Amino acid sequence: MAAVSSLVPSRFLTLTAHLVIVIIIFWGRENNVLACLPLDYTQQEFASRDTELIVALSVTLGLFAIEYAGFLSGVSMFNNTQSLLSLTAHCAASVSLSLFVSEKWECISYWYIFAFCSALPAFTELLIFIAVFGFKRKPL
Repeated sequence: MAAVSSLVPSRFLTLTAHLVIVIIIFWGRENNVLACLPLDYTQQEFASRDTELIVALSVTLGLFAIEYAGFLSGVSMFNNTQSLLSLTAHCAASVSLSLFVSEKWECISYWYIFAFCSALPAFTELLIFIAVFGFKRKPL
């Protein structure tokens, strides 16, 4: 029972840690953009990669809004399956994005982290949200 009751604060903390890392990447994205470019790049290539990273980070922030809405509204706060999925995904994202910043990974790596660690839990959160409010069903 203690493990189940600790899912709520753990989920909130990992979700918040992931959000903080994404904001840090947003502020200092120039180094990550430079890591995505060859040694001899043009200003147009830099602008293109910078726009790609801005779009990726902006969509990630939008998915955070979906997850926080579902979590803080109480729709999925006590759903153990969603909590474990979210906890695992955001913990993996926090570690991966920390390495993304410190090791200066390629920008394509962000899209993989985005798909598995941001889009997947947000999509399941959205499904729960629609099931509860759209179909007037009780949360699982």
